[in-house]
Amino acid sequence: MDSLTGLRVFVKVVETGSFTAAAEALELSRAMVSKHVQTLEARLGVRLLQRSTRRVALTEAGSRYHARASAWLEDMDTTEAELGQLITEPRGTLRISAPMSFGRVYVAPLLGEFLNRHPGLRIDLALADRAVDLIEDGYDLAVRIGELADSSLVCRRLAATRLLLCASPGYLARYGTPDHPAELSGHECLSYRLSDTPSDWHFSDADGHTATVRIDGRVRADNGEALCEAAANGLGIVLQPDFIAGPFLQAGRLLALLPDWNTREIGIHAVYPERRYLPARARRFIDFLAERYALAPWRMES
Repeated sequence: MDSLTGLRVFVKVVETGSFTAAAEALELSRAMVSKHVQTLEARLGVRLLQRSTRRVALTEAGSRYHARASAWLEDMDTTEAELGQLITEPRGTLRISAPMSFGRVYVAPLLGEFLNRHPGLRIDLALADRAVDLIEDGYDLAVRIGELADSSLVCRRLAATRLLLCASPGYLARYGTPDHPAELSGHECLSYRLSDTPSDWHFSDADGHTATVRIDGRVRADNGEALCEAAANGLGIVLQPDFIAGPFLQAGRLLALLPDWNTREIGIHAVYPERRYLPARARRFIDFLAERYALAPWRMES
């Protein structure tokens, strides 16, 4: 029989003073209550209770065991209640990983509002363009952009971003403006090292035509802002998400290219290790990000 249930039955018998009262309190038959106590005594090899037709009394061994058992059950109930609060009420430290550029502009500025909503929380934010190991490094969740590799992680799509093809006015004046994706093979193109296909850029037009271009250039990097800065300084053509390239376009430091050709849209996701026991702090933050990203605040006006 279940040892934990037997322990609870024994403590309830002592609290109520009889097998019958314990059976009523636990919604068990009197025979089942008696069986649980007998099984517990057999497992321990000692008699815990002295039975009579009128009352139940603790033996010396039973008295010692009851003191320890009741304290242990109380501590366990308290622990279970605290764990339940972790599931329903955000508290503790929320550890988040996010890409450098996106996290700096679209995660970090939101933390104050989220903490104001949940004063029992602390936040530990790590910004890096390389994907971290959530389980090994102890993160509650990560914001990731792009195609996600198959893994045991759970994923929720929050929003999307579109890649923009850009170059500086100075570069275009010097080397010309491409009119078709195929012409990119003759230009200096700045590649993002962490892309799944850093040397291949993909395009499509309104008529359903597609083009994949193998690009080359003297500069590659693992950070999109660095690549856009290099492009703004005339080092070549860049293909970066709108949340990175947008400010450069708005400032006139970069110009958008190939307006009749579309680049692919890529997802912005929250990933986390476990769906079943997801802490409230992580669940609330993911919902919060989905709410804030619903209108894609980085999207360029067409």
